[in-house]
Amino acid sequence: MKKASVKTTLLIAVSVLVLTVVLSAAEKTELHADLFGINEVAPPSTTVVTDATGTFTATINNDSTLTYTLTYKNLSSSVLQSHIHIGATKVAGSITIFLCSNLGNGPAGTPACPDDSTHSGTVTRTVSGADVTNLAAAQGVPAGDFKDVVRAIVSHITYANVHSANFPAGELRGQIHSTPDPDDLLPGAGEHHHHHD
Repeated sequence: MKKASVKTTLLIAVSVLVLTVVLSAAEKTELHADLFGINEVAPPSTTVVTDATGTFTATINNDSTLTYTLTYKNLSSSVLQSHIHIGATKVAGSITIFLCSNLGNGPAGTPACPDDSTHSGTVTRTVSGADVTNLAAAQGVPAGDFKDVVRAIVSHITYANVHSANFPAGELRGQIHSTPDPDDLLPGAGEHHHHHD
């Protein structure tokens, strides 16, 4: 009798574990960054005082891709390029993924950065391991290493940066953070209650 109860308990535990893994695999990770000049640290300009603003939103998809939308407004001059860099807050880091470029220096498939008369624009694209450059190899993320880019993103050590003609080292920057899942914002979420029968 005792053996059957251990097997049943084990079966239930395994079933719950499998269900948990399946449910968490179905959840996508949503990302967000607000871009401002005051977040810049790259020399020679360091902090930039600008009227420009921007946002970066993205979803890490289950098929090892990332779909992003980058929007920037009122840059001080022509938009040159934009990237995801590996670097903690207040630290300049290497480029890992090109978001857009008007310099012809990105990997194949890199879109142009829209640049209207107000130096504003929006670009949306899906990237994968093929879009990960070798420029952050010294930081442990070689070309094609999408898994470690995601690891850096969810560890909050990546930032989006928009570079302009007046500020080639960067006019707008924002750390990329995962946004809370709406379910996690419900009252009691994250609290564990034990019920006794």
